[in-house]
Amino acid sequence: MRAVLQRVTSALVEVDSAGVGAIGPGLLVYVGVARADGEDDARWLAGRIAGLRLFPDGEGRFERSLLDHGGAALVVSQFTLLADTRRGRRPSFLDAAPPQAAEPLIERLAAELRARGVPVENGRFGAHMRVQSENDGPVTIQLDSADRERPRRLAR
Repeated sequence: MRAVLQRVTSALVEVDSAGVGAIGPGLLVYVGVARADGEDDARWLAGRIAGLRLFPDGEGRFERSLLDHGGAALVVSQFTLLADTRRGRRPSFLDAAPPQAAEPLIERLAAELRARGVPVENGRFGAHMRVQSENDGPVTIQLDSADRERPRRLAR
C-alpha cells in the first residue's frame, strides 16, 4: 500500500457536490493499493500513520504524532498513486489492485486507524471526488508498505 500524507488544518471530500467526509486539523491520507497488498500492509500503514511524528511541539520540531496532536484522518482512495510512468506518455495502472481487492483494504486501513484511537472520515471508494484541503506547513510525506522490508541505509 502506498500513502501520501498531507498535514492539514482542514480537509473536505465531496461527491456530486455533497460532502461525504470532512476533518479539522490532522492528516489527509491518499491511499493506493497494489495487487500484492494484504491486511498486514493495512495494519502496518495504520501504525505508521498514527505514530509518525509530523506535528510540531512547542519548539516547532516534529515531535508529536497524530495521536499526540489529537487530530483526525481523512482517508481517500487513490489508485493513481500506483501509476507506472516509466514508458510512454500515458500512465499504466497495472500494479494497482482491482477494486474488489482494494476496497476492503482501504476499509481495513480506516478500521485499524480507528482502533488506534484516530478519528477517521472517508472519501467514497470508486467515486469521482473533489477534495479540498488547507495544507499546514506544507508537510507532505509518502509511505509505502513495501519499504518496511528494505533495510535502512545510514548516511556516511
